[in-house]
Amino acid sequence: MKRELVADKTLIETFLDMMGAERGASRNTLAAYARDLADCHASLVRHGSNTVSCGSEDLRRHLSSLADAGLSGSSQARKLSALRQFFGFLYREGIRPDDPSAALDSPKRGRPLPKILSRDDVGRLIDAARRRAEKNAEGERLICIVEMLYASGLRISELVGLPLSATKSRNDVLFVKGKGGKERLVPLNDEAQDAIREYLSVRETFLPQGAARKAAERFLFPSRAADGHLTRRRCHQMLKELAAEAGIDPAKLSPHVLRHAFATHLLEGGADLRSVQAMLGHADIATTQIYTHVADERLRKTLETAHPLAKRK
Repeated sequence: MKRELVADKTLIETFLDMMGAERGASRNTLAAYARDLADCHASLVRHGSNTVSCGSEDLRRHLSSLADAGLSGSSQARKLSALRQFFGFLYREGIRPDDPSAALDSPKRGRPLPKILSRDDVGRLIDAARRRAEKNAEGERLICIVEMLYASGLRISELVGLPLSATKSRNDVLFVKGKGGKERLVPLNDEAQDAIREYLSVRETFLPQGAARKAAERFLFPSRAADGHLTRRRCHQMLKELAAEAGIDPAKLSPHVLRHAFATHLLEGGADLRSVQAMLGHADIATTQIYTHVADERLRKTLETAHPLAKRK
């Protein structure tokens, strides 16, 4: 059995190498696949099986255990996607004579509307960040991050990984490399441009000393962190702290919530769906359409609370 365990782990590593090299999967995607496949591997081992000999029922039992543990339908679907990719790879490579994941049904899942902030909430958040910016360099960096997230709809991984050169070609647009290495241009409003210029005047403050400096110099938001740039975790922490100062429930705020607000407020303002899709970097317009539902829901609630006939109920 020990030999089989080693073989399983080797196959998983080979699959992850392939996804990174041939499919261009991001580091975050590869880390998620690694976790999902490790969980499945552990489940198979507990029931005396492995990735080469398991059948559809073994995989179905593993997924059922996730549902029983209260995992959401969307998380179950993500894990099933990892299994399908992995076992499809084993089948294509001739390591298995079949694909046991092909017989699995996708879990039923609702499509929850994303959390967003109102325009008033965003205004209070920006006001709080500007008050911070008057105090020190960290405040200048924070208002720059908030303005850029809300003005551009960037994913937080895209923001923290921006090279310094991304802001150098033109002041009014960002050159962004997103998921799968896809490149896009994202326009910036005047407030975001001003925030970037102010931040660049204090950026030197965040450059680490010594050997770490060289790796950090290329990033717009340098840091002492291992990757040389500000971490997503630290951005989350800063936004939670800022939310509390602005009188907003910290649980309502994250970098991704600002991305949602960017898209929803654009659509509410009359932007067309294709333009929002391009700015968000969505490969499929169906992903962008979720924000039309958010806008419709907000309009419906406004009608129910503000219309004279609605108030009679």
